Amino acid sequence: MKIFNKNAETPGPSEVAVLESLKTVIDPDLHRNVVELGFIKDVRINGGDVAFTMELTTPACPMKDKMKRAAEEAVKALPGVKAVDITMTAQVRQSANPWDDRAPIPGVKNIVAVASGKGGVGKSTVAVNLAVALAKLGASVGLMDADIYGPSIPLMMGLQGERAEGTEENKLLPLEAHGVKMVSIGFLLGREAPVIWRGPMVGRAVTQLITDCMWGELDYLIVDLPPGTGDAQLSLVQGVPLAGGIIVTTPQDIALLDATRGLAMFREVKVPVLGIIENMSYFVCPHCGERSDIFSHGGGRETADEQKAPFLGEIPLDIAVREGGDAGVPVALTDGPHADAFRTLAQNVAAAVSVAQADPTVNDEGFVPLGTLKGGR
Repeated sequence: MKIFNKNAETPGPSEVAVLESLKTVIDPDLHRNVVELGFIKDVRINGGDVAFTMELTTPACPMKDKMKRAAEEAVKALPGVKAVDITMTAQVRQSANPWDDRAPIPGVKNIVAVASGKGGVGKSTVAVNLAVALAKLGASVGLMDADIYGPSIPLMMGLQGERAEGTEENKLLPLEAHGVKMVSIGFLLGREAPVIWRGPMVGRAVTQLITDCMWGELDYLIVDLPPGTGDAQLSLVQGVPLAGGIIVTTPQDIALLDATRGLAMFREVKVPVLGIIENMSYFVCPHCGERSDIFSHGGGRETADEQKAPFLGEIPLDIAVREGGDAGVPVALTDGPHADAFRTLAQNVAAAVSVAQADPTVNDEGFVPLGTLKGGR
């Protein structure tokens, strides 16, 4: 008669069983399981203890915690598993647009252009805080000021009056503040020196600023484009491979009309549109808490729906945002609802870049597929 020892330790699972269980964990942005996507690394099993690394496509992944919990629950459900230890890491991948045969900038994985159809919508404020928020989330980030006539990045990043230096190879060394590397024509000219250049000169300057800079290793290079669809914009999209473009608008009709033109520009040159941001979306009175839609509200989302583009989020109008820009301390560095809005924006932009990388053909309209972003629909 065979006697079973009830106290005998149940053997742990096999690596095959662990990986099979993890196939039930789906990346909500990429719509594929984490095993198929190659996220699971270094599986280690010691009896009932299971450990592995989950390597995501960005440190700014908005669903990181949810995916970790789902993976832990899936493995814990296996017979013999006592404990699960998951190390979360990220490795941002290089963008690959099938329409783009331009040589990448050495070390720069993803170039994201921030554009608007018109001035006065807070595009530079969004670009600065987006770059800072991405850096705070753990990404290596650069910021390029492509507004040759009106460079504002030096002031908004606290480097007004600073000068950039070059190398013996005639390469420009970026300046750094708040964890972000940056370059601007404002670092090369005097503070009050006017730029009186014709269009072709502006285009060449934009190309040289971005390609002749020693950026080093960057996950994201955010480019703050000037308003409109002129020489600076065309020089950028024709000169370097872009991971995608973002349109900044405010809710009122005239801004939305111009935003649609900006979308059309990206589509015409086969640059994936990562989405639309509604800036100055609403105002909450700091005294009574009443919300006012000063410039109307919801126009950015409606335009995104009409154009079949993702909606990346709403940024409120608040004096703290303006004060941070004037003081050279972007509001994304602080704590509070306005910093939270930019952190959510950064997560959605990073997710949109990852979606475009997973499906570089995007769709027929040149937009990142709908329904993929947490804050988008």
